[in-house]
Amino acid sequence: MALGIFLAIIGGAFVSIQNTFNANVKKRVSVWTTTALVLLLGFAASFVAGLAFEGTGLFRFDAEPWFWFSGIVGVGVVACVTQGVQILGPSRAISLVMVSQIFFGLMWDTLGWFGLEQVPFTWQSLIGVLMISGGVLLFQLGPKLEQKPFVKLNPETMEAND
Repeated sequence: MALGIFLAIIGGAFVSIQNTFNANVKKRVSVWTTTALVLLLGFAASFVAGLAFEGTGLFRFDAEPWFWFSGIVGVGVVACVTQGVQILGPSRAISLVMVSQIFFGLMWDTLGWFGLEQVPFTWQSLIGVLMISGGVLLFQLGPKLEQKPFVKLNPETMEAND
């Protein structure tokens, strides 16, 4: 379980970094060029890593044929989030993406869609999603902190140098 938590946290950091990078690439080229570049480089890196770690096992794929097209969903992910980060900024866009993921994850679990085992809906789950959403809303709509000028302290007296 600890490994799963660690990997999820690292994955979240990677998503945030990737989306920020993608938004910067999109400043210079179209969203479709950005998406193609991201997915092409992702394919190349995945292919090399798969060959290195799995060898020919990389080519054994035992899943429903409609799952084979999940990469097409990746086009929507990259295109939408890249533009969202550029328009809203990284923290606001990623916050909204996170809330959306939690909400839809709860929905997919509850309905048992996409081959998932159906998980009973609980009020605690709904309250959790609403609390996270409320926290993101407070984070985004709350007052902005004013930047105070940097004051250098004298290390001997711990008083401000003029």
